[in-house]
Amino acid sequence: MVVVGAGLAGLSAALHLLGAGRRVTVVERGALPGGRAGRLDLGGGYHADTGPTVLTMPELVDEALAAVGSGLHERLDLVPLHPAYRARFADGEVLDVHTGAAAMESEIERFAGAREARGYRRLRRWLEKLYAVQMRRFIDANFDSPFQLVHPDLARLAALGGFGRLDARIGRFLSDERLRRVFSFQALYAGVPPARALAAYAVIAYMDTVAGVYFPRGGMHALPRALADAAAEAGAEFRYGEEVTELERAGAAAPRAGGRISAVVTDRGRIACDAVVLTPDLPVTYRLLGRVPRRPVALRHSPSAVVLHAGTDRTWPELAHHTLSFGAAWKSTFRELTRDGSLMSDPSLLITRPTASDPSLAPPGRHLHYVLAPCPNTDLGPGPREWAELGPRYRDAVLRELEGRGLAGLGAAIETEALVTPADWTAEGHAAGTPFSAAHTFAQTGPFRPRNLVRGTENAVLAGCGTTPGVGVPTVLVSGKLAAARITGGPGAHRPGRPGRPTGVRVPRPARKGSPA
Repeated sequence: MVVVGAGLAGLSAALHLLGAGRRVTVVERGALPGGRAGRLDLGGGYHADTGPTVLTMPELVDEALAAVGSGLHERLDLVPLHPAYRARFADGEVLDVHTGAAAMESEIERFAGAREARGYRRLRRWLEKLYAVQMRRFIDANFDSPFQLVHPDLARLAALGGFGRLDARIGRFLSDERLRRVFSFQALYAGVPPARALAAYAVIAYMDTVAGVYFPRGGMHALPRALADAAAEAGAEFRYGEEVTELERAGAAAPRAGGRISAVVTDRGRIACDAVVLTPDLPVTYRLLGRVPRRPVALRHSPSAVVLHAGTDRTWPELAHHTLSFGAAWKSTFRELTRDGSLMSDPSLLITRPTASDPSLAPPGRHLHYVLAPCPNTDLGPGPREWAELGPRYRDAVLRELEGRGLAGLGAAIETEALVTPADWTAEGHAAGTPFSAAHTFAQTGPFRPRNLVRGTENAVLAGCGTTPGVGVPTVLVSGKLAAARITGGPGAHRPGRPGRPTGVRVPRPARKGSPA
């Protein structure tokens, strides 16, 4: 088997394939594993994560490692974050977001009173039920038809209000508008405003505010390194610095966009394969396959982000590991990002200070700050060429905004930095210049999301945030597992409720563990 891409989805797929006895070669164009979860050396001893900033649902990492007989605690040292987030509001109030029920209830009572604390208790129970219904049936499952949704769990999800609107459903529990933001802002990363997002997407809030939030020592890049090390020890061959240029079809007369893939061709040679897992962003994958699946309407993509990685000679005690700095505007912010294609006029920003949990990521006495400002994707807003001139100006505007919100001297404290804009995401091959891929609209969710099988190609499977089940570290790890199941016929390869009816790719089953694939 060949896995194209050593991001989290590819590494998850590789581990599950290895666990099923397949021989695996992983081809990665970069020099290191990680993909979006990469590592950026800012110089002078500053080491920044380029993608996700925290880990939720670590049991999914453990599941992938367990496939090859390893385990999470053997590979990673996880620091639980308390608080998981700190929310700072335009009115000057501050709320620490805890994942422990008692701590969060106490904090909400301090912040907004006993009535809101009681509402939080009910909200937490609802989030737990929502997750329990969704995970097995609608997240950790391969889909081949919308008819697979017809199941008692669908009725349970409907009874929980999962097909209503997220903001309205959260409002049934919490009346304080600031608290409602804390449990609904996650919809932005799914690409849909809370007022329009399905309430089912509160499952992301469950992961962020109930299940626990962690940070690996060594940074988030320690996660793909750990997965890659486990896969290599289990027999996977890694070929770094090698870019896939073509998929070779079986037989001289095989159509370019059909039949079986017999080999993966790279800029360094040819790798024969029985099956291939493709994890690049969808435009790159479809170009390699020579086929773009037809859809009734074009894919819509999530907003993008401008990210400033800054090594500083000081920090600010009011910053937690994660701090959400909310502007006064809310609904208009989502309109600007998802409809108008304009920069936020009153921005809400994420400031991450990883050195709060692991000082080794910066030189002694120094600090690392990661500032994320959501912005329109390049389909709606400024294009890659415009960002070359706009990027530095927007960087300065964001720093001025943060200094006005209490981080006095932030600009002057920066010793080294790197600015990432939609132009950079575009250069990485991300559609619409966004690292958050296709938005999770109803028409791009579950069986309506781009499938991990492509019609006409018998032995290729997709994985990653553009396909099933979607965006985020937990779901991307699941996508690799589901891709492996398509090949091995393991759990997840069959239609829910119809055991024995495989819906995967056609590959010979190996006669013994480690046999060629």
